[in-house]
Amino acid sequence: MIRAMTHADFAAFWPSFKAIIHAQQSYAFEPDMSLEKAYQLWCELPLLSYVFEQDGEILGSYYLKANAMGPGKHICNCGYMVSEAARGQGIARKMCEHSQIEAQKHGFTAMQFNSVVSSNHAAVRLWHKLGFTTIGTIPKGYQHPQLGMVDCYIMYKALSLA
Repeated sequence: MIRAMTHADFAAFWPSFKAIIHAQQSYAFEPDMSLEKAYQLWCELPLLSYVFEQDGEILGSYYLKANAMGPGKHICNCGYMVSEAARGQGIARKMCEHSQIEAQKHGFTAMQFNSVVSSNHAAVRLWHKLGFTTIGTIPKGYQHPQLGMVDCYIMYKALSLA
């Protein structure tokens, strides 16, 4: 079930969120970010935040926001996180599909991911399967803790308004 995220939901998901940012594999967030700062970044600044809940456990979350302001506000941006224990179960796919429907409901005509870490092969593969195109590369845009400097991709998908 995917539903709107509450403050209590974020607190429950915090151990997964913290592990993801601490690993420094996919998000350019400070690894020692506080729960309060993370909540503000993930839940208060975006337009909407959601959880993927199964059997009372929060296994994933995503946010939806405009990628830019003014004349660029018709393109949205999303971020997705799945708990380590729940990876490989199709949760990211379900959240991305859900986010595209929600984006269209809110008038967005396209979705853009600004910085997909190239070494995050599972995410890159999934976004391509879901119709995203790599429209640019940021050379050495991410300092990976094991691999050193790796590229980041800018990925884009037009959303059809039904």
